[in-house]
Amino acid sequence: MRFFQDLSPSALTAGFVAVLVGFTSSVAIVFQAALALGATPEMVASWMWALGIGMGLCSLLPSLWWKKPVMVAWSTPGAAVIASAATAGGFTMSEGVGAFMLSAVLIIVVGATGWFERVMNRIPLALASALLAGVLARFGLQGFVAAQTALPLVALMLVTYLLGKRFLPRYAIPLTLLIAVVFAAIRTPFSAAGIHLGWTTPVFVAPTFTWAAFVSMALPLWVVTMASQNLPGVAAIRAAGFADRQAQGGDRGIPISKVITLTGLMTLVLAPFGAFALNLSAITAAICMGPQAHANPARRYTAAATCGAMYVAIGLLGAAITGVLTAFPKELVAAIAGLALLGTIGAAMHAALQDERNREAALITFLVTLSGVVIAGIGSAFWGVVAGALALLVQHVGRAPQAKG
Repeated sequence: MRFFQDLSPSALTAGFVAVLVGFTSSVAIVFQAALALGATPEMVASWMWALGIGMGLCSLLPSLWWKKPVMVAWSTPGAAVIASAATAGGFTMSEGVGAFMLSAVLIIVVGATGWFERVMNRIPLALASALLAGVLARFGLQGFVAAQTALPLVALMLVTYLLGKRFLPRYAIPLTLLIAVVFAAIRTPFSAAGIHLGWTTPVFVAPTFTWAAFVSMALPLWVVTMASQNLPGVAAIRAAGFADRQAQGGDRGIPISKVITLTGLMTLVLAPFGAFALNLSAITAAICMGPQAHANPARRYTAAATCGAMYVAIGLLGAAITGVLTAFPKELVAAIAGLALLGTIGAAMHAALQDERNREAALITFLVTLSGVVIAGIGSAFWGVVAGALALLVQHVGRAPQAKG
């Protein structure tokens, strides 16, 4: 089978790091959203089942089919919206499920019509690259901020990474992760107390559709998922060279509209079990789409497929694997994410600043995105693009193009 021929240790590690970062960085927010809707422990476990199966299949199957690294994640800002809306409005789990399904229908519509992809194609590459750099740079900064609380661990990881890049560039991240895990295990012995073996049992909740839940939860969930998740997700695909319009030599890239439609359909099917919103990934996509996954772009799909398979395992064995992943020190997770994203951040910044005419607008996009500002419940990724587009509009509309050479 071609997959096993293309699979490499670096791709396998990239898939694991993506799961580790994507899961541990925001699972607490997902738990908070479920509890705000009155979830029982069985329902919380069902949410992990539905999200794991949904993310896993939406990443694994398209990656294997198209031989491109398709990465899907849950909507972290969407979980925050759910927690806030449920707390303020007192919505039940049944009303929440109804809102999830209505939001999924809206995602299916913008995916099936191709509307969202057409809008993204109008965003200049410099702005899209700056957007991606701003999203990823926050994780890069957190990797070094972790040195405040775990200096020996982070310093060891940085030295290992630099030596790895010097002598074994393809295995720099796997080697860094291995050394970090061994070091952390020696300093803080691993405890199996939080691990409970057993299959996760999905819990079905019948939806209830109300106007209040649609306005207060479904619409905001859809907006933040598209603006704060799918927008940088497309930017990650474009920056890595896997978008349709960047494909060369007749080799088509990732069909973005089809993937967005797939995430909406999967959310719609799994919403009664707790899949509140699935979307394109940006952070974990950058890990699996970059050169650290494999030097050959044609083989990077194995990293995304590996990540998808691990997500499915998390869904099936949610309680046990949740205990394993959350046992990793948060500083280790932050540092490995920051190091794994260095190459992608550098490439995105280079693409953003390469064209002098768009440089200032790209910088504005980067800084607004990096700021993390939230306005009207919409995250900085959206406002970064708005600010950059406004800068381009003011600077270039109505002006004659400059002669080259």
